[in-house]
Amino acid sequence: MQRIRRLVRPYWLFLPLCFGVFIAADDQTVIVTILPDVLSDLRVAASELDRASWAITGYLIGYTAAMPLMGRISDRFGFRNTYLAAMAVFALGSVGVAISADLPGWLFGREPEFSWLVGARVFQAIGGGAVIPISLAAAGELVDGKHRAVAYGLVGASAEAGGVIGPLWGGAITEILSWEWAFWLNLPLVLVVVALLLRLPAGRRHAVQVDMIGVTLFAATLSLLTVALTRVGQPDGLFAITAVASAAATGLMVWRVVRARYPLFPRPLFRLVGFVTANGTHFLVGAALIIGMVAVPLMAGTVYGESALEGGLRLLRMTVAIGAGALAGGLITQRIGPLAPAVAGIVMAVAGFLLMSGWELETGDPAITVHLALTGFGFGLLVAPVAESALRSVTGDARGSASALLTVSRMVGMTAGLAAMTSLGSVQFIDLVADLPAFSLDPEVQAQIELDTTLAGLEVFRDFFRFAAGALALSLPLAIIMSRKREPAAGPV
Repeated sequence: MQRIRRLVRPYWLFLPLCFGVFIAADDQTVIVTILPDVLSDLRVAASELDRASWAITGYLIGYTAAMPLMGRISDRFGFRNTYLAAMAVFALGSVGVAISADLPGWLFGREPEFSWLVGARVFQAIGGGAVIPISLAAAGELVDGKHRAVAYGLVGASAEAGGVIGPLWGGAITEILSWEWAFWLNLPLVLVVVALLLRLPAGRRHAVQVDMIGVTLFAATLSLLTVALTRVGQPDGLFAITAVASAAATGLMVWRVVRARYPLFPRPLFRLVGFVTANGTHFLVGAALIIGMVAVPLMAGTVYGESALEGGLRLLRMTVAIGAGALAGGLITQRIGPLAPAVAGIVMAVAGFLLMSGWELETGDPAITVHLALTGFGFGLLVAPVAESALRSVTGDARGSASALLTVSRMVGMTAGLAAMTSLGSVQFIDLVADLPAFSLDPEVQAQIELDTTLAGLEVFRDFFRFAAGALALSLPLAIIMSRKREPAAGPV
């Protein structure tokens, strides 16, 4: 018993932060299973995939845009106060999402509008996006260096666990109550987090400045890039305008980082090869991960004809393995360093996606479970090595900003991957079914039309998995460099 207490004690104060990460991550994926009910209430046709996807994309944008700002604020005001503020924003946003179907009627006497839900999701995500970088930064104060890699693994495991529970939580609540309760029930959970946080130390404060111009340029770059990517499959005037605007915003953001006295992202961080390559790795990992998180339940519902809840259970096989891999990766990194778990994680995830790209209509268990678990465990193994490689040479007064940027890299990858997948996948599917008749009164012909449509969908998902494997393969040399490079400590200018 004493030994167990000694093992647990370094992480005891850290657990409330992980619970908040879990709640915020849950709301990334809870929308997956409740989306049909949401679209019905908000008068959005299920065929409007590009529009409906903004319920997910909007959260990713807000989640990502908030990270560098809140990471910098954490450096200045201490992790506890910043975390409490983030929880308040998250709770208010949850209320906004829950009442979004009724707000137009209450305020203007209008019919429900989908844009109100998207706006509330973005606001909610601003609070949710803050908790991961704050938690990673807090690990430097609450957990000693010997146990810090495991703490990073706990943050990753908490985030992935939230992603695991989200679809199941949403599906169960919708079956019992209604989709709004998936967001109303966030309020008591937030109160539990706040009560536990008040027992933690406030955290150290550092004399850093917050670059609001840089924050604005970063949010503009992310939003414009996402809109451009959603049109990449069918380039038009909107694609051209947003692509040019996002490139201009990116140039201005880089100029701001170079020239500002107190830049949003501390300049010395970009001289750390390990930090830069870890961010590159995280970007590619994020792009691959979102494909698995979205494609697996969507494929279950369309190609295999399973219910939304069954699709969530299929995704569970991958996400549970991610959590297990995150803890294993933390322990391995703590003992022998980040190189071995990083390489093993990428190889396993690539192998898993390649196996998934060979799925047929007849493929079932145990093959599906093995492939999903292999992919998920590979992703999990990468969590601690990436965090350790990125943050080991960063001083305390820049740790919040560095943690935020590291998480931003993954979220930008996820946003870009989702936008491109939605756009290119829709175009590919339309091309594959272009020559098929819409309907036939002959039962045999109609059955063949349905089979050919299903096979077209199967080929689209296979290509999704191949793309994910390719993105991960590109990350391998970056992961090797990040894991082996050791540099002197660096902080903000």
